[in-house]
Amino acid sequence: MSSATPRLVVGLGNPGAEYTGTRHNAGFWFCEQLADKLGAHFSHESRFHGFVANARDAGIWLLMPQTYMNRSGQAVGALARFYRIAPAEILVVHDELDIPPGQLRLKFGGGLGGHNGLKDTSAHLGTNDYWRLRVGIGHPGDRNDVANYVLKPARREEQAQIEEALERALAAWSTIAHGDWNAASTRLNVRPAPLKPPKAKDPPVQ
Repeated sequence: MSSATPRLVVGLGNPGAEYTGTRHNAGFWFCEQLADKLGAHFSHESRFHGFVANARDAGIWLLMPQTYMNRSGQAVGALARFYRIAPAEILVVHDELDIPPGQLRLKFGGGLGGHNGLKDTSAHLGTNDYWRLRVGIGHPGDRNDVANYVLKPARREEQAQIEEALERALAAWSTIAHGDWNAASTRLNVRPAPLKPPKAKDPPVQ
């Protein structure tokens, strides 16, 4: 596991107004909010195939590929090569079907879970060994419904849970920025306690 400080944060999503509010764009949402937090501003950089922001004080590049999800790696690879950023210095933020809304998982390397954005990113970086922040969006229950599900907006209560999770991730940013990934993982990879069943009411006194 790498303890390098991050130099590039990538949010995965699809370009275009029709995709802005869809589940697949959770990575974009985080990147936009992080840019606001760091006082950075995005501009389109054709050589990097996406929107790029430089948070100079933090020493961080932010990237939102505009190549559509399944070609995300084209943008990630171009920027990483140009600025000589190692894969272990990259954090990719993306939607995750296998985690319920409201939950997060911060992890280094490992499998790609069938995520097309990660597949292309790994192909262009030549490795799976980079950091990922997985933003839970839940699963439709049927694998045949996945493509339609990720390209639709979340239900209102699910969206509120996703936004709360993103707020927690932003609150942990300083820990991540210092390369204290273990502490950040401990803080973010928390499963909420199961709801307790309501207590049975006492029978009325006769």
